[in-house]
Amino acid sequence: MPEETKTAVKNGGGHNFGTFGGVFTPSILTIFGLIMFMRTGLVVGKTGVVMALGILFVSQLITFTTGLSISAISTNTPVKGGGAYFLISRALGPGFGSSIGLALFFAQSLSVPFYIIGFAEAMATNFPVLKDYFLWLAIIPGIAIFITSWVGANWAIKCQYVILGILSLSILAFLGGALFKPFSFATLQSNAWKLPDANIFVYFAIFFPAVTGIMAGVNMSGDLKDPGRAIPLGTLLAITVGGTVYAIQMILCGGAFSREQLINDPYGILVNNALFGASFLVIAGVVCATLSSALGSMLGAPRILQALARDRIIGILNPFGKGHGEHNEPRRAMIFSLIITMAVLIWGGLKGTGHKEGADPLNIIASVVTMFFLYTYAMVNLAAFVESLGGNPSFRPRFRYFSWPMSLLGALACIIVSFMINAWASLAALIIMFTLFAITRSRELKITFGDARRGFIYGRIRNLMLMLMKMPHDPKNWRPTIAVMTGNPNTRMTLLDYARLFECNRGILTLVEIIIHGSEADFGKVRENALTRLNEYIDKYQLPVFPEVLVTDNFDHGLNAFLQCHSLSPVKPNIVMMGWPRDIERVGPFFTHQRVILDMDMSSVIFVNPENRICPEYAHGRIDIWWRGHSNGSLMLILAHLLRINRSWERTRLRIIRTVKFAKQEQEAIQELRELVDAGRIDAEIKTIISDEYFDTMLRKISADAQLVFLGFRPPKDEGAEEFFSEVNKRLEGMPPTFMVSSAGEADLLA
Repeated sequence: MPEETKTAVKNGGGHNFGTFGGVFTPSILTIFGLIMFMRTGLVVGKTGVVMALGILFVSQLITFTTGLSISAISTNTPVKGGGAYFLISRALGPGFGSSIGLALFFAQSLSVPFYIIGFAEAMATNFPVLKDYFLWLAIIPGIAIFITSWVGANWAIKCQYVILGILSLSILAFLGGALFKPFSFATLQSNAWKLPDANIFVYFAIFFPAVTGIMAGVNMSGDLKDPGRAIPLGTLLAITVGGTVYAIQMILCGGAFSREQLINDPYGILVNNALFGASFLVIAGVVCATLSSALGSMLGAPRILQALARDRIIGILNPFGKGHGEHNEPRRAMIFSLIITMAVLIWGGLKGTGHKEGADPLNIIASVVTMFFLYTYAMVNLAAFVESLGGNPSFRPRFRYFSWPMSLLGALACIIVSFMINAWASLAALIIMFTLFAITRSRELKITFGDARRGFIYGRIRNLMLMLMKMPHDPKNWRPTIAVMTGNPNTRMTLLDYARLFECNRGILTLVEIIIHGSEADFGKVRENALTRLNEYIDKYQLPVFPEVLVTDNFDHGLNAFLQCHSLSPVKPNIVMMGWPRDIERVGPFFTHQRVILDMDMSSVIFVNPENRICPEYAHGRIDIWWRGHSNGSLMLILAHLLRINRSWERTRLRIIRTVKFAKQEQEAIQELRELVDAGRIDAEIKTIISDEYFDTMLRKISADAQLVFLGFRPPKDEGAEEFFSEVNKRLEGMPPTFMVSSAGEADLLA
């Protein structure tokens, strides 16, 4: 199995950070950041404890649903550098990916001066003599953080372990001070509800950057040893721990300090009431919180821009794709982030402190950062929603706690909240992102009109087909496009039933009837009558299929021509399903057609049903797949997986069977199959058989009681066709319905 299925391939020599160091630590340090020390008290004082907890709940809801979406996408594909940009662009395409990638880059870049200005404000509050040097209090740390990032992420991550220890002690100091000194339920009750003039959404915008720290870990995706494991675990753990601590802080501060103190001196009350008088710990904590968060953003923002540049979507950004050194450090992108940081720091530094809330540079930047992050989170949730609802068979995330309604809820919550905060700013953000989307699209959809509805649909299909034709094929986007040779479907209902289960609303199913007719004079009329009959059958049973009728004077010539010509450029069958021949005289042509199918890069799925069992309405029991290698095994496993997605087959079990001749081969076979099942994200049992018995004997012993059996095969040559036909008839006599699969190799289980 390729190594990249086990762990994400390192992107150009990235680091090998684990869950704690690479995801949880940078995420939690950014969550326990500036807002915790400098603005949470203000939010509680203005909105009251109840509404503050409501703001926290909505913020946590947004980040939690986003965390679930991130977990699903990151466990469904090898994740490389670029964090959220990579996840969105691979799910929604380069248009949405690039527009959101730029928004996220600017959000992360603006976060750097946001945290640094918070540091400067804290220092000016602690040491009033420094107020006259506010600009330098901002610029000097900004340069220091840039130099630290320039040295490399490895050293920066190691520094964050020390910072996390100091920050944890600081939080314990001010929480303990609030609990054991002035806390009372009377004060808590008096601070329960918001002030009449307080706008909830203004303070939501101020508070929301507190929970955006989850991107700090995701943005390190290219430097993680195992992103598929580290991102879900580290992100969700950081969300849980962060939300719990913020809730405790809001309750304790609401019951410990007066509303006036919370509003006018939210940071000072934490310092002055530290446990055991350890105010130095709170000061050290705010220094660590602000500077570590700034460092995390300085590490993350350039990596987003580098990943965006490497995709070469926006030409002007291409130079930023170049990395430096063995760890591929994005130094050009770092310089761009530094320019943004310095510009904002100079603006904020010149404004200084002591402004009213609306003019406070910290609050202004917080609102802008909030808007960027809300739309980034909305797109992450939308990406997961589209992946899930789109029905790609390759969307099989290892993360099992994801559902598309949660993603949709998260996306809607982000958009609604953004408009409630500032409708005009939100509308402007939408316009900017959709403008970027339009610029980066490879082709615009042009609509033609005739009948309004039909013209619109026809125009979209035409342009989408042209776009699809130019897109390179990728196994991740494989879908079952099945041509079913049913003849008259009334006589082959079971074959059609199974074909519908395999398609599972994820592909395209064509019912094919080939009619032998001797006279060419009325081919058109015969075809029209047969097509009408087939359409009536489809309407009667409400089948989501397309009919196709071919009239010919020779079945074999007609089938050969159909296999070559049945397609609309990029949309052509990749699977041909048919029944097993009954007459010995049809065996030679039958296997000739199988070889033609393979030559046309299509897979063949043959239904053998010796007992004429119908497809059960609700299946139980077991599906057995006899594994002999990847060539046919990948397609067999994917078809079995698609079968079990159907509600009527969800109670069946999937079992992969492999035979070995010697006991010493068993453990190796088991390990290989376990790795296969894990990499393929398939829920299946594994069974190995140590035996040198004849295969037919083992098949009957093991699979006679199965609900369905899958076997791989390769079409025999003409001289061996009748012998192969007889062997299969003997092998499957009295056995359950069996699908014999000959794969062209297009379907890849590991995609």
